[in-house]
Amino acid sequence: MNTPEVSQRPQRGWLRLALRADDLLLDRTYRRLWTSILISSFGGQVTLLALPLTAAVLLQASPTQMGALTAAEIVPFALLSLPSGVWLDRIRKLPVYVLGELAIACAVTCVPLAWWFDSLSMPLLYIVAFAIGAVNTTAGSAGQIVLTQVVPRERLVEGHARNALASSTAEVMGPGAAGVLIRLTGAPLALLADAILMIGSALILRGIRIPREQPHPPDRFWPAMRSGFGFVARHRLLTTMAAIVGTFEFCFQGTLAIQILFGTRILGLSERSVGLSYVALGAGTILTSAFGSRIVRIIGPGPALVLGCGVAAVGWLALALSPTGTLGIVVFTTMLFLYGAGAVLIFINFLALRQAVTPTPMLGRMTSTMRWLILLPAGPGALLGGWIGEHFGLRATLLASGITTLLMVIFAWRLPVIRGLRTLPTPDTRL
Repeated sequence: MNTPEVSQRPQRGWLRLALRADDLLLDRTYRRLWTSILISSFGGQVTLLALPLTAAVLLQASPTQMGALTAAEIVPFALLSLPSGVWLDRIRKLPVYVLGELAIACAVTCVPLAWWFDSLSMPLLYIVAFAIGAVNTTAGSAGQIVLTQVVPRERLVEGHARNALASSTAEVMGPGAAGVLIRLTGAPLALLADAILMIGSALILRGIRIPREQPHPPDRFWPAMRSGFGFVARHRLLTTMAAIVGTFEFCFQGTLAIQILFGTRILGLSERSVGLSYVALGAGTILTSAFGSRIVRIIGPGPALVLGCGVAAVGWLALALSPTGTLGIVVFTTMLFLYGAGAVLIFINFLALRQAVTPTPMLGRMTSTMRWLILLPAGPGALLGGWIGEHFGLRATLLASGITTLLMVIFAWRLPVIRGLRTLPTPDTRL
C-alpha cells in the first residue's frame, strides 16, 4: 500500500505548534480532504433541519409522512449499494466523490425553486430525499475509500476520528446557524446555503492528489458482485458488525422520523430553538471525536462500538420518559448529546474495522455490501417509527427504540468476536 508522507512543504507556524509532529492534519492531502468534509458537513446540517422542518411546519406532515420522508433517503441504499460496489472497484473514486457533492447541490436547490413557484409538496420532498440517498450510496462509499488512499491502514481509527471531528465541529456550530438562517429566510430558502457549501466542497476535492490506483481485473458484473457479498458473508467479524449496526440503524431511523415532531409539537420548540438544541448533538460528537482514539486504545474497538450503542439507547429512553416544559427541553438536548457521543464511538470503529480486514481490490464491494446490510433495516425502521408515533404516540417510538437497542447491546457484549477485539485486525486476503 502507498503510505502518504507528511507534506514536505513548510507548514504554517500555528499549525505546527497546535498539532503533534505526526498528526494527520500536517499532511497537505489529508488536510484538504478534512476541510472538504468540514464544509460539506455544515451544508448537511442545514439540510438535516430544513428538509424535515419544511415537511413538518410548512406542509404539516403527519408522523407517517415523516417516516416516509426518512425512508425515502434510505431506499437507494437497498437498491443501489451492491451494484455500485462493483462499479467503484473498477473506476477512480475521487471523481465520483466530487460529482456527488455537485449532485446534492442540484437536488436541494429544487426545494426553494418549488417553494418560489408555489408547487412545494410532500412527493417533491420524497424525490429530493431519494436523490440525496442515491448520491450518498455511491459517492459516500467512494469518499470512504478515498480515505484509505490517503491514510495508512494502521491509522484508520485516527483518520475516521479526525473526520468525525470535522463533522462534529459542523454539528456544534451548524445547527444554531441553520436555525437562525431558517428563521430569517424560511426552511426552503435555507437549503440554498447547503447547495453553495457543497459546490465549495467539490472545488476543494478537485485539488486533492492521491496515489495512482492499481487497476483490478474487470470481472464480469454479477460474479464480481457475488464475490463481494461472499467475502462479507464468510467473514465472521463483518457479518457480526453488520447485525449490530443494522439493528442500531433500524432503531435510530425510527427515532429520527419523529424527532423533529417531538421537538415542535410535544415541547413547543420554534425552528430556531430546534436548531439551537441540535448544538448539543455537535457537542457530543466533537467531545467523543477528540477522545475517541484514546477510548479505543483503552477498551478496544469492539467494546467501544458496543458502548456507543448503549449510550445512544440511554438517551432515547430518557426522552421517552421525560416531562414536558423546561425539563423536557433539557432532556431533549441531552438525548441529542448522548446520540452524538454514541454515534461517533460506533462509526469510527465500525468503519476502521471493516476497512482494516479488507484487501484493497475488495474495498469498493465490501463497503457497498456493508452499507447495504446495515441500511436495509433502516427504511422499515423509519416507516415503523412513524407508524408507531402516529398510532401510539411519539414517546412510544422512543421507548421501543431504546429498549430494542439495549437488548441488542446485551447480546453483542456476549459475543467473543466483539468483546475480545482489542486492536485492529489485519486484512483478510481470501478473495
